[in-house]
Amino acid sequence: MADNAIVLGIDPGSIATGFGVVALENGRMRIISSGVIRVPSGAPFPERLERIHSEVIQQIETHHPDMVAVEDLFYAKNVKSVLKLGHARGVVLLAAAQSGLPVHEYAPRAVKQSVVGSGAATKDQVASMVGRLLGLEAGAVKDDEADALAVAVCHIHRMNGP
Repeated sequence: MADNAIVLGIDPGSIATGFGVVALENGRMRIISSGVIRVPSGAPFPERLERIHSEVIQQIETHHPDMVAVEDLFYAKNVKSVLKLGHARGVVLLAAAQSGLPVHEYAPRAVKQSVVGSGAATKDQVASMVGRLLGLEAGAVKDDEADALAVAVCHIHRMNGP
């Protein structure tokens, strides 16, 4: 069982990529940082990918995580959207690999199950439970940021699970 670790959780997206840095200290979780990397939807796609990559590298250099946890792809009807999401995940994985960090990937249902107790939880339920687990005020984090923190929390639960 790990008592101390810093996990960078990432919820990749081609326009909004959430990140959350969570520390596990003596068996207790606390938030270090979180936010959303936003890129203009009208920017050329390669420039959006470069921005995501450089911002993830910056988070790694700033917070010195021990590992990175990334949300895996979900299946959608729009193939073009899934491909863009795959590219965004790719540059996140590349940033972690270039930094020499181990990467752990989790399906969206697994993240929800780990954090809320139901793989069918809503975004609001995930945000609410992340807030409770990390001692945040209600509504302090939303959407992509909460999802990224949930990925980090999921990994902490998994590394300390049975």
